[in-house]
Amino acid sequence: MSLSDRTVRDLLDDVAARTPAPAGGAVAALVAAQAAALAGMAARFAPGAPGADLADRLRAMACGLADDDIAAYSAFMAARRGPGEAAARSHAAEVPLATAEAAAEVAALAVPLVGGGNRNLRADAATAVFLAAGAAASAATMVAENLAGSPDDPRLARAARAAAAARSAAETAFAAFPAVAPSG
Repeated sequence: MSLSDRTVRDLLDDVAARTPAPAGGAVAALVAAQAAALAGMAARFAPGAPGADLADRLRAMACGLADDDIAAYSAFMAARRGPGEAAARSHAAEVPLATAEAAAEVAALAVPLVGGGNRNLRADAATAVFLAAGAAASAATMVAENLAGSPDDPRLARAARAAAAARSAAETAFAAFPAVAPSG
């Protein structure tokens, strides 16, 4: 059963269980999907704002990435300490990289809605940005962990760029709320 077909309670129980998956990569993908859902809603209420269709596509992609993450991690666990470990570890980095890049795209899609969308939904749009930034950072961390033995792998830089772009969008969104914006 797909993670997106589980009840919230069952999903949370699965994540909290003493099992290797679902874990951080799948959760990051699901958070990116939730951020995309919020961005899509905010875009639908913003007159003339583009992005609802893109948000829907990113939401569907992120849901699929959650399941893909479990499959990739399971394949890595099966290959551990065997001749295929390096290849499985490298493959396991692909899914969180896609998650980080999708989350950065969600953040970029949602950030203009914070100041230029429906005024009643600007906190929802900001929440989409913040969730996307967290998902991008988490997924980039998974990429770094999976590629720890390959410091020259270009996927590390791609993941770092995605996390930095999402973090920049979050800083912009925070600036729209001076009462809660981080100082310094």
